[in-house]
Amino acid sequence: MASLDQSLKRMRLNYVDLFYSHRYDPSTPLEETLQALVDIVRQGKALYVGISRWPLEATRFAHRYLKERDVPMLIYQGRLNMLDRTPQEEGILDFCAQEGVGFISFSPLAQGLLTDRYLNDIPKDSRMSKGKFLKPDMLTPELLAQLRAYNSEAESYGQTLAEMALAWVLHQPAVTSVLIGASSTSQLEKNLKCI
Repeated sequence: MASLDQSLKRMRLNYVDLFYSHRYDPSTPLEETLQALVDIVRQGKALYVGISRWPLEATRFAHRYLKERDVPMLIYQGRLNMLDRTPQEEGILDFCAQEGVGFISFSPLAQGLLTDRYLNDIPKDSRMSKGKFLKPDMLTPELLAQLRAYNSEAESYGQTLAEMALAWVLHQPAVTSVLIGASSTSQLEKNLKCI
């Protein structure tokens, strides 16, 4: 709690609206993590809590634990896009929809793969050319063919690939928002066309 107090002080805030528990930690007892979230809300340091990238069973447990202590789980954050449908496949989206928990998708454009950026080559100024999170060997002939097929489908709807990819995410049950990670005003303007 001391580090949270220091963070609030640095930000010149008395509280934050939403406090996330990012990434499930199987080596820490769930009750310990969840009770810390309860304490943060009860002490007025956060209005709401959310979790990010937890497995379904842990998410169910967290939801029940927090609800029993009058600290509702407001949101679940997970990676969801047309290339990575893990939350959909694992039942997390259905659970969130059933329980009234919002779902916020990060990486809805798969770090730029679901844009027109990589359809012809790997641009020199791209994330993939820098090789940190996206590595050049990830752009296999099979993936490139899939991206081009998605792009053709988007064009048939009069959309860009990015617009279609964002609209797909936003139309999933429980999805309340997306984190697009735009690095320029023009990217933001293009991405807003999905709505």
